[in-house]
Amino acid sequence: MRHRSTSRALYELLSSMRFAISLLTILGIASIIGTVLKQNEPYNNYLNQFGPFWFPVFEKLELYTVYNSVWFLTILGFLVLSTSTCIVRQTRPMLRDMRSFREGARESSLAQFQHHARLGTSLDADAARQATEAYLARAGFKVRANPREDGLLLAAKQGSWTRIGYFLAHSAIVLICLGGLLDGNLPLKAQMALGGKVVTSGNQLISDIKPESRLGLENWSFRGNVFIPEGKSANVAVLNVQDGILLQDLPFTVSLHKFHLEHYDTGMPKRFASDILITDNATGKSVEKTIEVNKPFEFDGIMMYQASFEDGGSRLKLVGHDLRPGSTAATFPAEAAVGDSIKLSNAGLDYTLEVGSFRAFNIENMANEEAAETNTIASLEKHLGSGAKSPTKKDMKNVGPSVQYKLRDSAGQAREYQNYMQPIEQDGAWYMLSGMRESPSAPFRFMRIPVDEDGKADTSLAIRRVLIDKSRHDELARRFASVMLGADATPAIRTRMHETTAKTLELFAVGGFESVGKFIESTIPEAEREKAADVFIKILEGAGWEAWKIARASAGQPPLEMNGARARLLRDTLNATSDSLHYGAPVYLQLNGFEEVRATVLQVTRSPGKPIVYLGSLLLVLGVFAMLYIRERRLFVLIKASGEALVALSSNRKSLDVDESFRQHRDALAALLNPNAGPSARS
Repeated sequence: MRHRSTSRALYELLSSMRFAISLLTILGIASIIGTVLKQNEPYNNYLNQFGPFWFPVFEKLELYTVYNSVWFLTILGFLVLSTSTCIVRQTRPMLRDMRSFREGARESSLAQFQHHARLGTSLDADAARQATEAYLARAGFKVRANPREDGLLLAAKQGSWTRIGYFLAHSAIVLICLGGLLDGNLPLKAQMALGGKVVTSGNQLISDIKPESRLGLENWSFRGNVFIPEGKSANVAVLNVQDGILLQDLPFTVSLHKFHLEHYDTGMPKRFASDILITDNATGKSVEKTIEVNKPFEFDGIMMYQASFEDGGSRLKLVGHDLRPGSTAATFPAEAAVGDSIKLSNAGLDYTLEVGSFRAFNIENMANEEAAETNTIASLEKHLGSGAKSPTKKDMKNVGPSVQYKLRDSAGQAREYQNYMQPIEQDGAWYMLSGMRESPSAPFRFMRIPVDEDGKADTSLAIRRVLIDKSRHDELARRFASVMLGADATPAIRTRMHETTAKTLELFAVGGFESVGKFIESTIPEAEREKAADVFIKILEGAGWEAWKIARASAGQPPLEMNGARARLLRDTLNATSDSLHYGAPVYLQLNGFEEVRATVLQVTRSPGKPIVYLGSLLLVLGVFAMLYIRERRLFVLIKASGEALVALSSNRKSLDVDESFRQHRDALAALLNPNAGPSARS
């Protein structure tokens, strides 16, 4: 008995509307999380975003794969069970109510309806019945007569099929949830839990990945990416799972003939598409197709989407500028392809170059965002208007190609660099930009190398080589002292200026302006530091001009005259030299040329639940339409032997037209039942 009561309580819980609504609410909240938080990203991205504290918490909650999480799929399963139980529980009473005419309604009950009226009748019982039944049939009602002691009750109804909307809507929920379960990865989770499949790292060759990290053709549901460079083929998809990957074998091979990329005038991508050849591995049948965004293609039950594009191994030509003090090898050539790791051994270098990525287009906002607001209205304007309005000015421009790479030393330590190929204008001058960061989570810190009249950084780097070369400091100090003091200066003053200049150059060559600043703070009283800093800056600028002269003479070039543009180039060179001492690498690799090779990224999905979800969505639309627009009306006409008739109308939904509908039926029946009475009498 106790077991029966427990089973009954469980059945009541599963079939209750509150339980189903609670499950739907939880699914809605989870769907919001899955929409806001980008799903199936590499774990390093989440670690960088949330930090070491929250990352494992969200990992345990499976928020990085909400739609494939155990708890989400479990809720889907319970919702299927609950909704199915609701359908089973409500089917019999609803069908019984749809078939019922309620011809047993009592006069007292009808008189309690909101819409009822008592009418006089001058017809006999048979004539009144025939006239009323004919009218109700014309009005679209189904009628059932019930003779009884107090007269004849004609029970009519229309729109009973509105109840079918309940079954359609609830069945739609079941089908949609079943589709979600079919497209989930429960079989994969089971295989991983039982030790059948193991995720592996993504930084290895596909041929080196072991069978336990591969999924066969029998896997009924998956979503992965296929990376294909131009002129290459692929027959496996990469699935991001937890902090690693799995390989999914495909029943066909995809070859990329040509990748099309079109841009707007600003350089932003306008259209990208892939000309591919798909070959069935079993039959050898081939199909050529162009896939682009929002135009997918299905082959052998697998849908292919144009997801994105990447570099496919572009071949780069680099020029290495040796940044080591006293180096005699000013530049050297280097060639590498994206994804390569090559050894740099020029002039004693012991570094490995790892080329990460190449971008032929870089869209940057070149607008000056530091402009002050002119008035209060202008300062408030950025908060007004369309939600799409940007609060900052935008001047999007293509600043040209860039390369991103790592330099790894013999101890395995690496820094990442991002260098632009073309000069970029900033603050009215042109610079070569080179960014550096010590970890992937840190932003790039950029060094600006000024370019000369020829648009090259050679002049600035040549001045730098002389400035940080300790063997040149004595010559620079002597030349600067001679220019500054002239021939009339005493030997003591000349010696002191020579020593001060040499010391300044020594400090600057070690740590740039930072070393000079620390020296000033440690040796000069606070009240005199600003004046001393100006003196050191003038010394560095004068010594820099002499270094420029020496560099040109060594290159066999004629001397130059100082002007405003060259003075700024010299100041910018000092800033770049100071920054380069914290660059963290002995060489600056400038991108000098490239041969671009593009690669497409296709997303491939096998979704057996998709047609079921589509069917469920269609049923949901039909069900909602039925519940909203098919109106159930029940009209009762009680013809009494006393020569009176009672008319009552009920509706499953209150609406503005119910009153008008009742008025029309009442007036029409009054005219039929009492044809001899005038309009005033009937009303």
